[in-house]
Formats: sequence, structure tokens, C-alpha cells
Amino acid sequence: MTDSCIIIPCYNEANRLNIEAYKTFQKQNKSFDLLFVNDGSTDNTLSVINNLKAELPNTSILNFKKNSGKAEAIRQSVLSLEYNYKYIGYLDADLSTPLSEILRLLNIAKTENKRFVLGSRIKVLGASIKRKVYRHFFGRLVATFIDSLVLKLEIYDTQCGAKIIDNSLAKIIFKEAFKTKWLFDVELLARTKKEFGKTYCENNILEVPLHQWHDTEDTRISFLDFLKTPLSLLKIYTHYK
Repeated sequence: MTDSCIIIPCYNEANRLNIEAYKTFQKQNKSFDLLFVNDGSTDNTLSVINNLKAELPNTSILNFKKNSGKAEAIRQSVLSLEYNYKYIGYLDADLSTPLSEILRLLNIAKTENKRFVLGSRIKVLGASIKRKVYRHFFGRLVATFIDSLVLKLEIYDTQCGAKIIDNSLAKIIFKEAFKTKWLFDVELLARTKKEFGKTYCENNILEVPLHQWHDTEDTRISFLDFLKTPLSLLKIYTHYK
């Protein structure tokens, strides 16, 4: 085993998983273990990831019979890990954030001794960041509200689905069930600040601009999720302010 594990939550991903990308990367890079989490899929996702596990080293599977959503699937996965990894991370199964990027975030966490590293979809010269306009606009509204009223940490992008967290910290901030589903990334940051304080966050949390991030056509965030956002923001504000 390695000293790091990357969790990949999967719900009905049989037709979206880039099997060759996983195979190529994991055979060439054994820097971290992969944990695929089948979150109650109703398609052939479990069969697909079982076949992938049979071919790849450093790969394991956690199977939930009932769908509980991305936030809870990752939370339960973190708490279920028996091996004492140094770092735990997660990224989206569709590889909107490439595996090479999560490896870069992991190496930065180790090199700079940070306990919480966030991938950030900031458009800078030389980076390939492709987001739908409406999602970018809505994301900016959410991020501005969250950081100005709750976090106050000057974080640009709380919602990018690529994170690296020190294992001991992860076991603390993933312990309790989340108040929201789509905004659980925000809750992780809010819990860290509430538990350890702003100075700790400033010294131990690092936001890293991604070199590459491409929005997928088959997004799992629905218009209904957007409509529920004000209520979710209110829950976070009242609980973590």
C-alpha cells in the first residue's frame, strides 16, 4: 500500500468511466491507492469497476447497495478506511479533474506540508479550464456568498471536486453527517475553521489552480439542485457562522 488513497464515488457511471485513462495512469503511477465507491448504482457500474480492479494494483472497491449521494458516499468511505493513510483525497469519476492533477495536488501537500489542498478552477494563462457559462456564473455567486459570510478565508473555488486532506484531519471533519449534499465541500472547510480556528486554516489550507479541468456534458447537478441552493446556503450560514 501507498501512504495516500484517492476516493472515487460512482453512481451510474458505467458509460462515463474512462477505463483506459484509469488503466494507463495507475500502471504508470503507483503514488496512491484508488478506492472506487459504488453508491447504489442501478446500471453496470459495479461490474465495470470490478473488472478494472482485477487488472490494476492498488485498487479496491466499496459497495453500497443504497444510493446516499456523493457527500455521504465519500464520508462513509473516509470513515471506513482501515489502513492508516497519511493523505486521503477524492475526485469525480468522470475525470473532469485528470488523475495527473490529483497527483500534483498530492505532491504539493507533501512538499509544502499542508493538511488541506483544494483544486481551484481559476482561469489563468496556460491553463485549460472549460466550464459552462451558467455554472461558472452560479458558482461565483455561491463562492462569494460563502466566503464573505461564512468562511472568510479568501477562497476562490470551494466546489471543485478535487481535494487532498490529511487523514487525521479528515477523520475529524468527516465524522458527522453533512447538513447539505451539494455544498458539503464548503462544510468541510467550515468545520475545519470551527474546530481549529482561522489562523490554523491560513497556515494549513492551500488553494492550487488546476492546469486542466473540463466540464462534462452529463453533469450530475440538476436545475433542482440549483433551486435548493439558497436553503442550503442558509443552513450552512446558521450552523457554521
